[in-house]
Amino acid sequence: MASVSSGPRTVEEIFKDYSSRRAGIIRALTYDVDEFYGLCDPEKENLCLYGHTNETWEVNLPAEEVPPELPEPALGINFARDGMNRRDWLSLIAVHSDCWLLSVAFYLGARLNRNERKRLFSMINELPTVFEVVTERKPVKDKPNADSGSKPRGSTKRSSDGQAKSNPRLADESFEEDEDEHSETLCGTCGGNYSADEFWIGCDICERWYHGKCVKITPAKAESIKQYKCPSCMKRGRQ
Repeated sequence: MASVSSGPRTVEEIFKDYSSRRAGIIRALTYDVDEFYGLCDPEKENLCLYGHTNETWEVNLPAEEVPPELPEPALGINFARDGMNRRDWLSLIAVHSDCWLLSVAFYLGARLNRNERKRLFSMINELPTVFEVVTERKPVKDKPNADSGSKPRGSTKRSSDGQAKSNPRLADESFEEDEDEHSETLCGTCGGNYSADEFWIGCDICERWYHGKCVKITPAKAESIKQYKCPSCMKRGRQ
């Protein structure tokens, strides 16, 4: 782990650090959720979820040195795994992960002045929180300049949760919609049925849904896509 003196110094560097760690955690709680779930055995010692600067994640024991070089994530996330509903457990870890990401960012920004700290927080605040991604409470106006005025739905139609697939147009109304509503949804690539344990993404052009793995799109990558075009629509656009 990097110390304050050798770590990121500028607002942009700290924001990049934050974004990369966030991407790793989102991957753990969505695309790699089954692997993450398996690693959080309640029989093991206190475990923490770490997001790394190369956009990977790790479940491990906390740092032994006190105080640590960076703030530590929530301790013992594995103990509650089998005592809670899986979705609620992931949501709780998402909230604590958001707190950890902010604490690391502001720890690294200890030497920033008031205006720089304000700018850093503004940049961070432009991104959906991990909790919003995991529970699909991502604000519809997350990217206000994307297709503004061109389409009444006003946002991309992508699923950001490996646990559930819903249309973002309905996300603010209820993130606990009945999964039976999607039971007949088929992947536009492989034709496979919808599964609540897999990440899906919807095309903004033809409005068909796809397994993320079938079109090589991860939840983290989907976050940076303003308008998603499936392979078929991309091909038609080139003709």
